Amino acid sequence: MWRTRAAAACVICRSLANSSYGIKRKSPLRNLHLVSRSTHHPYYPSSKFQRPPLRISLQLFSSLNRLPPHKTKLLNVKHGYQSHRNFWLARLASRLLKVRYLILGSAVGGGYTAKKTYEQWKDMMPDLEEYKWIIPDFVWELDELIDFEKLLKALPDADDLARLLPDFDKIGDSLASLKGFLSPGSPGETAFRATDQGYDNDKQFKKVSDKEKIDQLQEELLRTQLKYQRMLERLEKENKELRKLVLQRDDKGIHQRKLKKSLIDMYSEVLDILSDYDASYNTQDHLPRVVVVGDQSAGKTSVLEMIAQARIFPRGSGEMMTRSPVKVTLSEGPHHVALFKDSSREFDLTKEEDLAALRNEIEIRMRNSVKEGCTVSTETISLSVKGPGLQRMVLVDLPGVISTVTSGMAPDTKETIFSISKAYMQNPNAIILCIQDGSVDAERSIVTDLVSQMDPQGKRTIFVLTKVDLAEKNVASPNRIQQIIEGKLFPMKALGYFAVVTGKGNSSESIESIKEYEEEFFQNSRLLKTSMLKAHQVTTKNLSLAVSDCFWKMVRESVEQQADAFKATRFNLETEWKNNYPRLRELDRNELFEKAKNEILDEVISLTQVTPKHWEEMLEKTLWERVSTHVIENIYLPAAQTANSGTFNTTVDIKLKQWTDKQLPNKAVEVAWETLQEEFSRFMTEKKGKEHDDIFDKLKQAVREETIKRHRWNERAEDSLRVIQHNALEDRSISDKQQWDAAIHFMEETLQSRLKDTESVIEDMVGPDWKKRWLYWVGRTKEQNIRNETKNELEKLIKCNEDHPAYLANDEVTTVRKNLEARGVAVDPCLIKDTWHQIYRRYFLKSALNHCNLCRRGFYYYQRHFVDSELECNDIVLFWRIQRMLAITANTLRQQLANTEVRRLEKNVKEVLEDFAEDNEKKVMLLTGKRVQLAEDLKKVREIQEKLEAFIEALHQEK
Repeated sequence: MWRTRAAAACVICRSLANSSYGIKRKSPLRNLHLVSRSTHHPYYPSSKFQRPPLRISLQLFSSLNRLPPHKTKLLNVKHGYQSHRNFWLARLASRLLKVRYLILGSAVGGGYTAKKTYEQWKDMMPDLEEYKWIIPDFVWELDELIDFEKLLKALPDADDLARLLPDFDKIGDSLASLKGFLSPGSPGETAFRATDQGYDNDKQFKKVSDKEKIDQLQEELLRTQLKYQRMLERLEKENKELRKLVLQRDDKGIHQRKLKKSLIDMYSEVLDILSDYDASYNTQDHLPRVVVVGDQSAGKTSVLEMIAQARIFPRGSGEMMTRSPVKVTLSEGPHHVALFKDSSREFDLTKEEDLAALRNEIEIRMRNSVKEGCTVSTETISLSVKGPGLQRMVLVDLPGVISTVTSGMAPDTKETIFSISKAYMQNPNAIILCIQDGSVDAERSIVTDLVSQMDPQGKRTIFVLTKVDLAEKNVASPNRIQQIIEGKLFPMKALGYFAVVTGKGNSSESIESIKEYEEEFFQNSRLLKTSMLKAHQVTTKNLSLAVSDCFWKMVRESVEQQADAFKATRFNLETEWKNNYPRLRELDRNELFEKAKNEILDEVISLTQVTPKHWEEMLEKTLWERVSTHVIENIYLPAAQTANSGTFNTTVDIKLKQWTDKQLPNKAVEVAWETLQEEFSRFMTEKKGKEHDDIFDKLKQAVREETIKRHRWNERAEDSLRVIQHNALEDRSISDKQQWDAAIHFMEETLQSRLKDTESVIEDMVGPDWKKRWLYWVGRTKEQNIRNETKNELEKLIKCNEDHPAYLANDEVTTVRKNLEARGVAVDPCLIKDTWHQIYRRYFLKSALNHCNLCRRGFYYYQRHFVDSELECNDIVLFWRIQRMLAITANTLRQQLANTEVRRLEKNVKEVLEDFAEDNEKKVMLLTGKRVQLAEDLKKVREIQEKLEAFIEALHQEK
């Protein structure tokens, strides 16, 4: 036993000799007598004790290696040979050395215990390598910000530190004074024995009290963390107020300088452009953004509101409120405001009225974006929120994932939400903020499986457990919450795990009250006291900081790669344009619309260049085509059947008055409007030779149709036109022979046209004559033969009585039928009357034409009112009155067209073009083709690339 202790003391001596604070000195063991050496080293070879051992000198890497060494005085032991019989001197030396060994052993043991305790504490500390991304970058750059050389110079020099070392001379004197005290049987030996016996009891007591000490240290550590957390929040609040004052000064223009657009605003603009860009050339949007996904009612909206520090989203009890993606751009500003991308109105988030209006506006936009028959929409609502202390980032709130389609939802709602979520999460640079409700069973979660499919390794996923206060109350085993936070209960992996409290379930709670409740809960929560959660894993404040840092880290890593991708896409598009359209400018859809708009307005202006003669000729011709049938059938033919000229004129006046009061003005306005449409259409569709661009044809047609639909003729025009037409028809005085001849010519043209139409009808009724039958080898049908026989019989009747009236009497119909039956032709009386109408019409028109020839020289008799003359030319006067009415009406309508309607039409065209300009869907539908799409893609890619380059430059400047 004695030898074992001696060997242990030897080991201790050697370790002490090797750790002598870097001071070169001899070991006490070298100066001992041979007996003492043999006492400590019984197996030490006697032939080698004369050889001096190697001098060992260690230089520790610290500032202490420059200190001057102290000279040590050891006990003087006389060297020489002593007899084996005198052991008292050896016992005295051994006891003297025992005290030194105990002191040195206690020092070494204490150092070992301290080292072991340090290793235990080191094992208890969490591994922060995985959360290195949470610490801001400037912490790792402190060596660049702090001058450590100045700190070293400020430290005490070696002489000052040397004074702190123990005086080894005094220690040697003290050891010499203890010789008598350590004699055999002295009280000192008994005390040391008692110390040795009590060592085991002290060791057992330490084991019992370690757990209590650890608990006390944990509580003290937690209190210290909370203390510094409150100090940090106070400093952040003061910093926020100071930044607010600085931003307000800049906002008021005190420095008279223009503030640059913030980084996050520049980045948000790029994302807005990308949302409208159709990736037709395999150029996908891989720019980072924070995608917020979660089950319905998991607390996604509440987490976003805590990050934005305002109640900005519509709320509902169990009802789906998020019906479309909402992109929220958070940035710092002097005032807490929100505004939409397409609106200039700012909502003051410090006022409850504006908050309610903002929530209502978001809900209206969501419902308007949802198409009929759908529940959710893929259209993104872009919202910007600015305020003091907000972390800069871009978040996209997606509709909550559902497991069952309830009543009132579209059948494909579940699949649509899944497709929207996958479309955003499949972006390899998107940060997935997975929200899980902590108050429900983890097995009911749907979103975790979806997230694990999109990000199996969890390299860009941040897991957030909400409603932790309810979970702590309801969950029987707190370890289950720890398993959720550590990701052991789900198959998904995550970059970080957080636990938050977003209120007590009352929608009227303010953000400040929720923050206070959250902080109070985690201060008293056993989740932190038992180290289930770390301090940096709780509160939405820490979550916001972590998400913002991760977002900007992802932006810095990927934005340049995306800029290079768009640069390559731009080169491909420009090459394709040069090869396909080398002589055309790159006009996008809006620029093409402006060009087409100018052409259409020029064509409307061309209507004012139409000559009055052309307008009047078109109007007169078209109006007569519309009213000629009525004039011949309802006015001229009935009046011509009268017995004398007086009755003829009376019948004509009555029928003309009725026609003018009811039909003629309305018909004239319709003709004028149709004429204007025809001219407008002619100008719109007329090709301009080589300058004509058929890409505008569809747009021009749509503009023409919409303008015609909107244009209405002036209602008061009919009233004034009625008076003018009535006065024109009342005038019967033909002033000269030229007008008389013009009326005869007009009547002849009209009657010849009617006669031609009548003969064509008769030919269809009776079939071809013998010439056509012989030349073209065609025959007559049975019905045509019957009609031909009836026609011949009726012509005989007219020849017998040239003054026959226009209608057949019943006995005449019977006579004709019997004559036909006598020749073996059975005929129906209705067929006889129908055939008679056309035969008599042809006979009457021929007679009227003959009468026109007779009236050519009747102008002299007309001037004498046909006194002493058998010639009656009242029909010529009727046609002159009709012709004059047509001319006056055409002149009146032309004046209305030139002075009023063309301008009103131009105004309608401008309104239609303005409406089309605001309707992007209409422009996309009307301006189509490869050329348009290529120019549109080229413009978008250029704009994206330029904004990305500007953003990268600003990012480098800020860094």
